[in-house]
Amino acid sequence: MPIQVTALSVDPELPLPVPAHPGDAGLDLMARIDFSLGPGERAAVGTGLAVEIPIGHAGLVLPRSGLARRHGVTLVNSPGLIDAGYRGEIEVLLVNLGSEAVGFQRGERIAQLVIVPVASVQWVVAESLSPSTRGADGFGSTGR
Repeated sequence: MPIQVTALSVDPELPLPVPAHPGDAGLDLMARIDFSLGPGERAAVGTGLAVEIPIGHAGLVLPRSGLARRHGVTLVNSPGLIDAGYRGEIEVLLVNLGSEAVGFQRGERIAQLVIVPVASVQWVVAESLSPSTRGADGFGSTGR
């Protein structure tokens, strides 16, 4: 699927995101700046990338499992959602849940972008909902 990027929105020194391996769903997003995160700290980190996601699709910004495993660094709002109409720079909202500061260099992979199709929703008001085996049971109800 072609995704448009503009020459003015892309940092010319950073490569465009690509999958690490054939068949990978995620495209690696890189930090546009050097930065560090102390324990419990959060940061919005620019990627130097702006995209035009096609109507009927969305971009999901997901954490990198290696950063989470090694350092406890993940996303504050996982997944981050990029709507098709957004044209600004993609920023990654990182948080350090680990016990030590973690430094990052410009060009280091900090998150993944996955493009997914989304359904167009049309609400239909009904008198009642059809029954299901779960019913109205909420959080934790499948573990009982």
